[in-house]
Amino acid sequence: MLLALGILALLFALSRCNREDTAAVAPAPTAASTEVVASTPNAGSADALVGTSGLGTYLAGTEPLPRTFTFEKLNFDTAKSNIRPADAAEVNEVAATLKQYPNARIRIAGYADARGTDAANMALGKARADSVKSALVAQGINAGRIETVSGGENDPVDTNATAGGRFENRRTELVVTAR
Repeated sequence: MLLALGILALLFALSRCNREDTAAVAPAPTAASTEVVASTPNAGSADALVGTSGLGTYLAGTEPLPRTFTFEKLNFDTAKSNIRPADAAEVNEVAATLKQYPNARIRIAGYADARGTDAANMALGKARADSVKSALVAQGINAGRIETVSGGENDPVDTNATAGGRFENRRTELVVTAR
């Protein structure tokens, strides 16, 4: 038992060794956005559906709430929170679906890769979630239906040891909280 704990501690320590704390630059957190952590009971990322194409089917169905959807084609450049033109189509599809279900409420959780400080990554995750919210509001979705939170660098979906893994971790997730 002690050997297993020792190995886990060693793996954790090694995973933090190559961390670059100066890479991410994010907006300074405001009083409204400090220490907001993405957390939805019963909606762990292991249960997240990849892609938002099933959002309409879920909203029309009777599966229990909440349900997490990972945007399939929405990732962010390093230290940035703007939606890339190549990724805007999926946000537009989500907006169209939300227009069909006006009672649906969602939470957008923004994430960062492991580069940068914890505080910078929390602020960057929040800025990414806010960017998606702004894009949805620009499409006509009521801002009151959308909550935004930050997961910072927590809950990575891929390794932070490679450029491709870090790219996958710079993501947003959509959690349906009400139908």
